[in-house]
Amino acid sequence: MTGHLIERKTWAGDPEHWRGELQGYPFDAGVSLIFVSAEAGDGPRLHSHPYAETFIIRAGRGLYTIGDRTIEAEAGQILVVPAGVPHKFNSLGPGRLEAIDIHASERFITDWLE
Repeated sequence: MTGHLIERKTWAGDPEHWRGELQGYPFDAGVSLIFVSAEAGDGPRLHSHPYAETFIIRAGRGLYTIGDRTIEAEAGQILVVPAGVPHKFNSLGPGRLEAIDIHASERFITDWLE
């Protein structure tokens, strides 16, 4: 095997924005990805994973809760959440929060806490 070309239609849930998910296991990848495109106020509720998650902020601003810390992050910044640490985020606006969330697992494993 020499690699995989993964078409947008495989992961994109929205034809107009970079929004969707890709689990790595069908491609022998040890990571899974979430492409976030969130309007102001949108974001997931508190949860954790048994692996690390890395957030690459591509555009906009987000308010991230990581354990007992609250961090306002913006385009160009990267956040790393260690395995098992509860976290959530919300887009702060005024435009969309765009991020790529890298899950250090070939499959999504999420424990929803609220």
